[in-house]
Amino acid sequence: MRSISVILSTTLDGVVQGPGRGDEDTQNGFDLGGWGTGYGDDVMAREMGKGLDRPGDMLFGRRTWEDFAAVWGPQTDGNPYTEHMNAATKYVVSTTLDNADAWQNSVLLRGSAAETVAELKSLPGKDLSVVGSVSLVRALHAAGLIDSYTLLIHPLTLGKGARLFDGPAPLTKFTLARSVATTTGVLIAQYERR
Repeated sequence: MRSISVILSTTLDGVVQGPGRGDEDTQNGFDLGGWGTGYGDDVMAREMGKGLDRPGDMLFGRRTWEDFAAVWGPQTDGNPYTEHMNAATKYVVSTTLDNADAWQNSVLLRGSAAETVAELKSLPGKDLSVVGSVSLVRALHAAGLIDSYTLLIHPLTLGKGARLFDGPAPLTKFTLARSVATTTGVLIAQYERR
């Protein structure tokens, strides 16, 4: 069975909306996008780069997939992240997309996230990673499908914005597998499901 790991940036008060840039996610009037920029350093780059040597597939919700496809899809810069993202099989879970042709190696999973991803997880294949896609993560967590979280906990609070677990989440226990602090104060914590 494949494992599913999630990688998310979050603030101290649990906000996961729009860390990358101002216009990344303005839903519900969110105007604090880009809060995660300026925290990168060599420690973060090294930690995030560790997954590049282990081939795996990626799992996205529609909105994040469309955003990543627009940014990463057209790039051919030789950057190891670009090569990894474009070469990986990318599964996009959506009930509204017509096709997943906008980004190479993408496969559309139609229907309920919990059902389609549970089926995908049960099939032989590479492990799956989710970057962003918070609505998808919530649905998969509620269905008991998430095996690990890597949280990049940024040293700031925002007071507003979508949080990882807005609403109910089932009792799920995790073990801290490892943690690393960056020089900019970001704590990178990896939690494994018990």
